[in-house]
Amino acid sequence: MHPHATISRSVLSDQVKDRLLQAILDGRYPPGARIVETRVARELGTSQAPVREALRDLEALGVVETTAFRGARVRRPSTAELLEAFVIRAELESLAATLAMPKLTDADIDELDGYVTEMQRAAAVGDTHAEATADAAFHGRVVEMAGNSTLLRVWRTLEPFSRTYITIVAPGADRRQIADQHLPVLDALRQRSTDLAVEVLHQHFANAAAMLGRLWGDGAAATEPHEADDSPALIERSA
Repeated sequence: MHPHATISRSVLSDQVKDRLLQAILDGRYPPGARIVETRVARELGTSQAPVREALRDLEALGVVETTAFRGARVRRPSTAELLEAFVIRAELESLAATLAMPKLTDADIDELDGYVTEMQRAAAVGDTHAEATADAAFHGRVVEMAGNSTLLRVWRTLEPFSRTYITIVAPGADRRQIADQHLPVLDALRQRSTDLAVEVLHQHFANAAAMLGRLWGDGAAATEPHEADDSPALIERSA
């Protein structure tokens, strides 16, 4: 295979993965829903190869599961799995804050403040996707500010966006409270206090874990797998 073709297909599979992940997080593919390669490829105007690669990537992230003769479907993570990720994130982000603290600038703090403001705005109008995006961006930026590529790579394997989204959309979640829980973290960083930042980050994830533990059920998949003709469309169509 020509190297250019390999690179092009890799880029395309990343785009397909992003589109599928967005559809999953938006609820267009609920837990248990089938993702049919042929339909996705037809809608996005690609061959099945990049779709298959995208599904493998999503399976590696724990978002999709593939079984023999049933194909790919959306996973519903258990409460225990989600809470384990919070424990690890608390440790990783505490380390990130510790490494970032000597290098923090006022511009960094203003950027983080902007994410919190966006979370609060989105929570006020019920825009769960915007809130989850700003939430994940806030935490991701703290990790990036550490300047440690290995730490960032490990953190990203937890797929923090999807786990953040699950927390926000859990039935009964107080989205404004979730947004406001970032204020102590922001304040600790603004004070340039490493000890306080570590403390409030652990408390932040403990609070998130406690809320999710109350709200996230571990029942069977909410839906039976969709057949190909019933699968949700990835491409929005005008009326």
